[in-house]
Amino acid sequence: MGHLLERLQENAGKDIYPYHMPGHKRRSWGRLPEAWYEMDITEIDGFDNLHQPEGILRDAQREAAGLYGAEESFYLVNGSSCGILSAVSCALPFGGHILMARNCHRSAYHAAYLRKLAVSYVYPPFWEEYDIFDAVEAGQIQEALERERDIDAVLIVSPTYEGRIADIAGIARVVHQKGIPLIVDEAHGAHLGLAEGFPPNSCQAGADLVIHSVHKTLPSLTQTALLHVNGDRIDRERLRRFLRIYQSSSPSYLLMAGIDNALECVKEDKSVFARFRERYENMMRNLADRCRYLRFLPMEDGKQDVGKLLVSVKGCGLTGRQLYDILLQKYHLQLEMAAVSFVLAMFTVNDDEEGFRRMARALTEIDDSLGENRAENTFREFKAEGYEERRNEQDAESIGEKRRKSDIGNGEERETGAFTENREERTCESREKNLEKIFQRANGESSERRLCEEVSGNNRGKGKRREERQADEVQTDGIPLAEAWDMETEMISLEESVGGRIGEFVNLYPPGVPLLVPGEPMTEGLCREIRNALEQGLQVQGVHREERRGEAAEMILVPVILSSCPNST
Repeated sequence: MGHLLERLQENAGKDIYPYHMPGHKRRSWGRLPEAWYEMDITEIDGFDNLHQPEGILRDAQREAAGLYGAEESFYLVNGSSCGILSAVSCALPFGGHILMARNCHRSAYHAAYLRKLAVSYVYPPFWEEYDIFDAVEAGQIQEALERERDIDAVLIVSPTYEGRIADIAGIARVVHQKGIPLIVDEAHGAHLGLAEGFPPNSCQAGADLVIHSVHKTLPSLTQTALLHVNGDRIDRERLRRFLRIYQSSSPSYLLMAGIDNALECVKEDKSVFARFRERYENMMRNLADRCRYLRFLPMEDGKQDVGKLLVSVKGCGLTGRQLYDILLQKYHLQLEMAAVSFVLAMFTVNDDEEGFRRMARALTEIDDSLGENRAENTFREFKAEGYEERRNEQDAESIGEKRRKSDIGNGEERETGAFTENREERTCESREKNLEKIFQRANGESSERRLCEEVSGNNRGKGKRREERQADEVQTDGIPLAEAWDMETEMISLEESVGGRIGEFVNLYPPGVPLLVPGEPMTEGLCREIRNALEQGLQVQGVHREERRGEAAEMILVPVILSSCPNST
């Protein structure tokens, strides 16, 4: 490996004038480094063609396959999204039926839309204590396949965005008993199976199609990925056809050299993995021993990926966004993402000792400042970005009064820093009432309903919520995605949309896993979740924010399919 980068450097030093693309002609332009231009080429003599590799790129892809235990591997320069689109498109017939985990990335839904697939969902168990989905289980897949006899392929995510790892070998056995392929979105697991002490990757565990984002967990350039294929359940020529469709016809040689270089490094120096794991485990033990209020997703061999640090703020007086801002503004630590009740940081083999020390030091200092009602002082100093733009101090009191009047019930209220919420709304009894009202608004239609994911503090543990009991049964009702996304919509307020079917993907970003898929109904629980996320400064895609003159609060609008609008006749 590494030959591509060496060849590009060698070519840059030759006395050959480029009468071809790209337009910079390998000369510097503006402020970008000249070295970038010198190695940025097109498919010239001696550098092969990604869409019909016969030389250096063919050899590089073969070495990648050998490294991961795949029969064949493909370089991707349009990211893992391109790999998921290609995998789904080639594994199922047009109009086929896919069984997929509901925590899949948006690109999987895009593939289902483009190929007009019928979609059935399996909901992974929900871990209440940390507000995340766990990995999907083999038993869930087996039960779903027994109920749905016409499934053409199965798509799951492992590791999840938060690092939860599925039993791929067990799931592959279940799927293959039905004679259909298993696709694994392993974008966050490009480091798996490459050294001792790490779980096997999905190629080694028997999956038919596996997608890796090399840039996510290995030292490669952004937008670089791999697609691996195994077995005879996948038509390889059909796969190549879709790769030509979804990949650029002018692939970047800098990106491909980035893949080559990253794989060369981890292949030649396995010691980086041992150091990585040791540093991560030392940091986790240090945090677990010293922190009293912040909580961390525990290390579980084979079930939790090394490198994903999830910090829960439940019960400590902060929101996820506030902790995110404190770490960035005070400690200069840029995290991967913030959610309502946690933050996520990522570590890789290329983090040095200082990176682990800085994170441990910052979190222990923050934890020391919590407790005894001291979190509010921290919140005053570090407000969520954009918070004051939506609620200035003059309007805060009047807005709070409006919210108190609109609360359901008369339960005790409490301050959470960014918003006031009604405690009674978060009880199981209240959620059951909300569920009944939602069913009534939907005219008796039986639909999957997502409930408020946060629960009262005494309901902790790795238990199943009510929605997940429903999720044990594959969800197939509602307007099909392939139809819903093209239907006429009307923009209405978030609160008024409850009971209507949404016409666009709605999701926090990152990670890009949809809260709502086109055709699914808005619920009161999701309405609160979206509102809370926006008030905390989180990025919610698929909603529109509009300031109205004379009104203290901005209007939050969502696209609702016209025929399903709650106020339509």
